[in-house]
Amino acid sequence: QVQLVESGGGSVQAGDSLRLSCAIRVSLYSRYTMAWYRQIPGSSRELVATYLRGEEVRYADDVKDRFTISRNITRREMYLQMNGLQPSDTGVYYCSVAWGTQRYWGQGTQVTVSP
Repeated sequence: QVQLVESGGGSVQAGDSLRLSCAIRVSLYSRYTMAWYRQIPGSSRELVATYLRGEEVRYADDVKDRFTISRNITRREMYLQMNGLQPSDTGVYYCSVAWGTQRYWGQGTQVTVSP
């Protein structure tokens, strides 16, 4: 059974920062790849940041210099530090893990950025 619980969303103004957290409850934790996605109103869900092999990470182009993905393996948590937030970052942010063809999602956390 996989359980993902996000927290840390909220309403902020442009230029502010937020830190999202994801508690990951899954057996054989290390075999899963981990990522953050978001769904902006009117758009499909998109990748924001992901771990690849080991500690290698990849970011979407529009967040590359502003967002940082990290994790605490001991606590089984993953984080997304978001700096310099812009109104275009408004959306629902999802924690996700995958193994093989199986992908799992958290319930999402809303991030709203006002001008």
